[in-house]
Amino acid sequence: MRDGQAVNLPGNRHRHHTGPAIPAITSPMEPAPAILYEDNHCLVVKKPFNMLVQPDSTGDLSLFTWAQTWIRDRYGKPGNVYVGIVHRLDRPAGGIVLLARTSKSAARLSEQFRQGRVYKEYLVVVEGNPGPPRELVHYLQKNPELNRSRVSAVPGRGRKSCLTIRNVQFSGELSLLQVQLETGRSHQIRAQLSHEGHPVVGDLRYGASTPLPSRNIALFAWRIAFEHPTRHTREVVVCNPPLDEFPWRSFSADVEILGKDSF
Repeated sequence: MRDGQAVNLPGNRHRHHTGPAIPAITSPMEPAPAILYEDNHCLVVKKPFNMLVQPDSTGDLSLFTWAQTWIRDRYGKPGNVYVGIVHRLDRPAGGIVLLARTSKSAARLSEQFRQGRVYKEYLVVVEGNPGPPRELVHYLQKNPELNRSRVSAVPGRGRKSCLTIRNVQFSGELSLLQVQLETGRSHQIRAQLSHEGHPVVGDLRYGASTPLPSRNIALFAWRIAFEHPTRHTREVVVCNPPLDEFPWRSFSADVEILGKDSF
């Protein structure tokens, strides 16, 4: 699924604070999602690393199912609960996911994604030093059998994919990047950075040298800004990665400074 395509699955609230983690229907061995913002139209959730956004053939718990259960329990709603998926975040990545609570909101948010009016920024730790800020433009083709995106620099060989990177800090052979995503292709950040010779830390699928202990990758959806689908106000949500864990702890001071920047 590309960003901007609302998914209707069966059974179907400027914010800088993070809500309390909600432990419902999560394994005691894994962190629960956390509500970052919610009202009658939108739900913004911090997705844990290694959690699916939508159900798949594995039968593993997805953010979609978790959100349905959270809404049902919180508001005592009987029967089916509507949750609209308007964009995705790769399973091994963590961070902010915007969900819709009504079909009308889903349609309006999806249109914002299609028109490129949703601002999405990520924090990513990569191997090596990518150098000065720049825009990366490639052409991506998805291989569904291998669940991998192939990158080309030749126009026409795939879908045009654009992002901008800024190297915040280089430390111990690793770099902390701010990545602004301009298009929403499958595995886009991972594939483009790998093609440049700087795979995301822990991302074995795209050439990382070693895995992370928890099998996640050092890619975190850190900041999102969108137009509220009914009030038409600009909403901003920010959420930090786990700064006490490797490799984020090497850059914790930098992330805290970034979080104080105007937006």
